[in-house]
This record gives sequence, C-alpha cells and structure tokens, in this order.
Amino acid sequence: MTDSEHLRRDLEFIARWIAPGSHVLDLGCGDGTLLRHVREHKHCTGYGVEISDEKVLACIKNGIHVLQQDINNGLALFDNDAFDTVVLLETLPAIRHVETTLREMARVGREIIVSFPNFGHWHHRWALLQGRMPVSESLPYEWYDTPNVRFATLYDFEVLAAKVGLQILDRLAFDQGRAIHFLPNWFGTLGVFRLRKA
Repeated sequence: MTDSEHLRRDLEFIARWIAPGSHVLDLGCGDGTLLRHVREHKHCTGYGVEISDEKVLACIKNGIHVLQQDINNGLALFDNDAFDTVVLLETLPAIRHVETTLREMARVGREIIVSFPNFGHWHHRWALLQGRMPVSESLPYEWYDTPNVRFATLYDFEVLAAKVGLQILDRLAFDQGRAIHFLPNWFGTLGVFRLRKA
C-alpha cells in the first residue's frame, strides 16, 4: 500500500469502522498507510506488525510504531483486550494457522477487521472451469510462486467466523474500489469483514 491524499476506497470504509481515539493494531501493516490515516484524521494510536524489511523502513519513515515480527508466530506479546481494533488486511491468504490467528486477534482486540481476496469471484471460477489456477489483480501470482497458502470465498469466511466464535458486525465486497452489493461472492474481488467475539 502506498500513501496518497486519496485513501484507497476499501481503506476509506475500513477507516470509518475505526472509532476516533481508538488504539489500533495493524497486522501485516505494509508501509503503515492505514495507521497513518487514522492517526492523522481520527487521533488514533497503535502499532503495526510487519515482516518485510523494506516495509518496516517505510513505516518508520511514515512515523508509525512498528514491530518486525512474523504474524504466524502468534500475538503472545500482546495482552488481552490491549487494542480497540485489530486489523488484518489482505494478509489472510499467507497465514498458516488461520483459526488460531483469528482467535488471537479477538483475544487482543475488542473488534477485528479482516480483508482478503475473494476466490469466489466469477473470474476465478471461470479460470478453474478452463482448467487453470486463476491469476488476477487480487491474486497476481502463478500457482507455483505464490506466497499464499489459503484461498477462501466470502461464504467460506462467514462459516469460519462462526466456528471460531466471531459475530459479523459488517461486511463489504469490493471490485476495483467499487462497493459491490449485488451477488458479492460472484462479483467482489475483495471481501472486508468487521467482527467481534460473539
């Protein structure tokens, strides 16, 4: 994510879900764009967690408090309910233990926000019908060089959320920055969920 005057459309909606003055943890925070936005516009505080050296340096340049850590190693360094909101944006496909990560997010945060590429998008289904693994803007890697280990549809995530004891407060689907309301599991390339412990 690169910072700009105009926040990406999905990030705009996500930022609306974060209350002014909140304490935020952004897992896989990239260059800190979201944290910087909510700090400057909503007076939020918080931390980013990022594994990439390059992105950690970008966070530091953006004035973001960042910890260099692999999310797959857990969130043991954070206390229960230490944050108002815990965010995991477009990082879910690279998580090895998704259930554990979601439970840990709900342990350390009162609300959680998760976004991920929707494998149920019609373009992906069409590629599979043609016998190929899909490659798209939201899933830009070939099957043999992808960092992604998990693929999910919007409905898959809803089932998992219920299984790990999370209540869905809000959900949105996007395609190229546009909110999708009609058949979101078919036409949305990105799913965004706001949740809390049930």
